Amino acid sequence: MATAAGVFTNTVFGFILAYTYLALWHEKPHLGGYDQAQALTYVWVGQAMFAVMVLGSVGFEEELIERIRTGDIAVDLYRPVDLQLWWLAADMGRALFQLLGRGVVPMVCGALFFDLALPSGPLPWLACLVAVALGALVSFAIRYIVALWAFWLLDGAGAMQITWLTGVFFSGMLLPLNVFPGALGDLARILPWSALLQAPADVLLGEADPLGTYAFQLAWAAVLLAVGRLIQSAATRKVVVQGG
Repeated sequence: MATAAGVFTNTVFGFILAYTYLALWHEKPHLGGYDQAQALTYVWVGQAMFAVMVLGSVGFEEELIERIRTGDIAVDLYRPVDLQLWWLAADMGRALFQLLGRGVVPMVCGALFFDLALPSGPLPWLACLVAVALGALVSFAIRYIVALWAFWLLDGAGAMQITWLTGVFFSGMLLPLNVFPGALGDLARILPWSALLQAPADVLLGEADPLGTYAFQLAWAAVLLAVGRLIQSAATRKVVVQGG
């Protein structure tokens, strides 16, 4: 039921954003370097990626933060599995389910009601799927770092909200990052959040070199996973939970 509700919500918001974009691109036909069909395609790619990349919601990090707060994380640390890889495996499974469960139907609805710039051959779709997988990896790495701050903050709600707002803005969920002006646009395109939506969308639209996009996503994934590993190492030297 939750998945069905999510599909309905993404589809409704897709229509709202699509008509908003139609108004914008009617005034500026090549805003951000996209034509109208590309802009509409971007809308529906965004709705398909919303749950996959955990944009505007929470994923495993809520459970991990709660386990840190209650002290249950001590049990996790005694298990014969790596903590980061454990949560990574779970999150990749979640991302795949959300791609199939909440990504396909909104994209099909968009294609039925609007003139989208979708590729006709299989190769652009396969290239986009690789970018989606790498984007999900970057998304996990960001949220894992945020969750680990609960070792010091003991309550990660504020950190999650800041991450949510930052992710929605800098991923391009509201507007393509190509539309952002000047230095703000340059900054937005080099931040890791651009790997979540803008990068896969541009690969699908043929606006970005797939290999260059993969290198960008892999670089951010490697850096963020390494940072997460360092924070995990520092945090687990001494575990302090509420109550003692």
